[in-house]
Amino acid sequence: MKILNVDQIRALDQATIQHEPIAPINLMERAALTFVDWYVDRFDPKKRTKIFCGLGNNGGDGLAIARLLLERNYPVEVYVVRYAPRESDDFMHNHRRLKLLTEEVRYVELSHDIPTLRHDEVVIDAILGSGLSRPADGIVRAAIEAINRAPATVVSVDIASGLYTDQPNGADDVILEPDYTVAFQLPKLAFVLPKNGWFVGEWHLIDIQLNKRFIDKASTPYYVTQPHEARLLLRKRDQYSNKGTYGHALLMVGSYGKIGAAVLSTRACLRSGVGLLTVQTPGCGYTILQTAVPEAMCVPDQDECILSGKPTIDGPAPADYTTVGIGPGIGKADDTLTMLRELLPTMKSPMVIDADALNLLSENRELYEQIPPNSILTPHPKEFERLTKPWENDYEKLAILREFAQKYRVVVVLKGAHTAIATPDGEVHFNATGNPGLSTGGTGDVLTGVLTALLAQGYDPVEAAVLGVYAHGLAGDRVAERHGQVGMIASDVIDALRWE
Repeated sequence: MKILNVDQIRALDQATIQHEPIAPINLMERAALTFVDWYVDRFDPKKRTKIFCGLGNNGGDGLAIARLLLERNYPVEVYVVRYAPRESDDFMHNHRRLKLLTEEVRYVELSHDIPTLRHDEVVIDAILGSGLSRPADGIVRAAIEAINRAPATVVSVDIASGLYTDQPNGADDVILEPDYTVAFQLPKLAFVLPKNGWFVGEWHLIDIQLNKRFIDKASTPYYVTQPHEARLLLRKRDQYSNKGTYGHALLMVGSYGKIGAAVLSTRACLRSGVGLLTVQTPGCGYTILQTAVPEAMCVPDQDECILSGKPTIDGPAPADYTTVGIGPGIGKADDTLTMLRELLPTMKSPMVIDADALNLLSENRELYEQIPPNSILTPHPKEFERLTKPWENDYEKLAILREFAQKYRVVVVLKGAHTAIATPDGEVHFNATGNPGLSTGGTGDVLTGVLTALLAQGYDPVEAAVLGVYAHGLAGDRVAERHGQVGMIASDVIDALRWE
């Protein structure tokens, strides 16, 4: 699913109006009807709803929503925040229609006009929309601050008032903090950036039937992976396949005290469909792995405590495997760095690079050019900062992310809420699955195993990253539904992986 910028959103509305064709006021009515359908599915008609409307088209949406809720016998109070001398035409049209139904439209011009908001009420925010170009001030600022202080449940229409759609807000900007944001048709870039979490809440998309042809043709580097898109990436298995069909992967993982990382990545790789798996690990991990994961073959290192790249058993060179995953738990010993230096130039196919392998790269940046093209790198934000440089805000971070992926021709999986997957072509795919329960040790090791398995099976690296991150997050969601988020551990995520 595409993410469009403000100018494209305006053009999309105009394309819908022109080519459907439909009058602008009727398009607004359709949006309001769809919002109300969403709303009545979730909120009891006994709950009092207080709707705050601005003077533009977002306020027009709010007035239409108020009228439609009143028609369904919801107890509604409407407050128009009068921050300018003029209203938009569509606002005025919906204002007249609402006044035919009720005279109870109140105006907020001074702070004392703002009503008391109680815990058993719902506030609908329709003050400022996606076209915002300057910080909220005056009575709008006062209204936003009052709503943020209130214990009521808050729902924003399309985007929270005060939040910019696709540029950073200032440090002193006042922004509404909704519990829900209900957006029209497509997500906004602001929804998927970490620093905006408080200003988005739980976001939902409602289909208001905007022009599909325009959306299909619109150019954007930003996407959000939807369930049907992930399912389309998943390949069916051939009835006559065998273990050789699905690749032979090598995981280079673990060090003394961190063999757990090796076990987790190994189990996840096996659970994700790899045909054969060999694990190269320090000597101290041999018995553990052979006992904990008998389905994998194990090659112990000559060193008992670290990976030196000197196996005790003769076998294929790393480059002879279908793919290699490296990093979880390996540490940063000098011999491990030497192993990485010698490994990278020999690799013929994309690999998965995680954890301490990334930290070794960041401390030896001359190795960046040795990374095999289309390899998948899986840093968390601090690891990515070490690989690149600090950033001022999430938008600058996105620019650095895209630049890095393009410069080194790699796929970068920047982990976190709405994990961002940057491609060598400059695209960024945001993930829509996962929850805070995944913020626990070992879940990154699980992801390394998942991605290594998908590369071994022949998935394109971008498809492997998008599908693997989606499935990993979805497994976390399954665990959260069953056991809650707080007690989630990485092993739970492996057990919840489903490929169907």
